[in-house]
Amino acid sequence: MEQRMITFPDGRQVCPLGQGTYQMGRRRTEEIQALRRGIDLGLTLIDTAEMYGTEYLVGEAVRDCRDKAYIVSKVLPSNASYEGTKRTCERSLQRLGTDYIDLYLLHWIGRYPFSETVRALVELQQEGKILSWGMSNLDVADMEHTLFLPHGKDCAANQVLYNLKDRGIEYDLILWSERHHIPVMAYTPLGEGHLRNHKTLIEIARRHGATPTQVMLAWIMRTGNVIAIPKASSIAHVEENARSLDLALTEEDLCDIDKAFPAPTHKIHLAGW
Repeated sequence: MEQRMITFPDGRQVCPLGQGTYQMGRRRTEEIQALRRGIDLGLTLIDTAEMYGTEYLVGEAVRDCRDKAYIVSKVLPSNASYEGTKRTCERSLQRLGTDYIDLYLLHWIGRYPFSETVRALVELQQEGKILSWGMSNLDVADMEHTLFLPHGKDCAANQVLYNLKDRGIEYDLILWSERHHIPVMAYTPLGEGHLRNHKTLIEIARRHGATPTQVMLAWIMRTGNVIAIPKASSIAHVEENARSLDLALTEEDLCDIDKAFPAPTHKIHLAGW
C-alpha cells in the first residue's frame, strides 16, 4: 500500500499508523508476531513505556529488524527528576535490548519541574541514547511552557488521548500543534473498542466495504499531523488496522461522523492520566 508519512521536526518520517502495546503481554508469542507483521506492513512506530511492562516484548519483536523500527518509550513522572530520567532511560534501553530509543517522552505531568526533565532529555539526546524527545498528556499551556525552556523547541511530539468520543484536543491543541509542526500521537484511538457497534460507523464502513475500526482509524489520521497508535494483539487485527491507510473518507462521511460525535465548541480539560 502507498503510505502517507508524518514528518517529525528532525526530518524523520513515520507512517501515520503505529502500534500500541498498552496492556499487552498476555499472549506473548502471538503479540510478537503481530508487531513484526505490523513492521512488515510499514507500521514501524511501536509505542511502549516503563509503566506498561512491555519493553521486553517490544525488544524481542524488533531484535532482527531494529533498523526498521521507530521505538517510542516514556518515563513516569515519579521518575522524571534530572537524575531519575537518566536512570530510567538506561533501564528502558536494557529492557528493550537496544542502544537508543527513537523518541522518549515524559508520560504525564508530575511534581518535578519541566526544566529538570527537559535538561535530562536534551543530554540523553546529545549522548545518542535517545534520538528525539517529547511530551505526553500536555495541553496547550504546558506545551507553550516547554517550548520556552532551553532547547524546548526541539520537542518532537505530544501523545494524548484522542478518539471519536474524546475530541477535546480539536478545540485548540491540534491547531496549535500544526502551527508549531509538532506531530500529535493519538492513544486509545478506538475508544477502547466500545464504538465499533455504533450505527453511524457501521453505515460508513458499509459504504466503503470496510470495518468500523478502519473508519475510526482513517478519521484519526485525516489531518496529516496525527499518528494513531492502536493496540493489535494478533496478526489479523494488525492487518485490519493497516487497511485503514487505504480508506479515504468523503465529506458525507465526515459530516455524518460530526453529527454522531460532535466536535467541541468550548475548551475541554485534556483527558488522560
